Amino acid sequence: MKELVEMLVKALVDFPDQVDVQQIDGERTSIYEVRVAPEDLGKVIGKQGRIANALRTVVKTASIKDGRRVSVEILP
Repeated sequence: MKELVEMLVKALVDFPDQVDVQQIDGERTSIYEVRVAPEDLGKVIGKQGRIANALRTVVKTASIKDGRRVSVEILP
């Protein structure tokens, strides 16, 4: 799942080498912290958060088969 998040975010940004995805696992939940360059933050969030919401939707849908809850947080 981490690779999926990383691939999607790197496709959106101008500086893909500065993308860092950290996975934090709980008992039934995984949190993915996505860090990007400050210049790319707007591209990952999108207007009114539409791209960020679409990214979260794709990741949540992909995680259904694992039976885990997934959260994606975008950090500068």
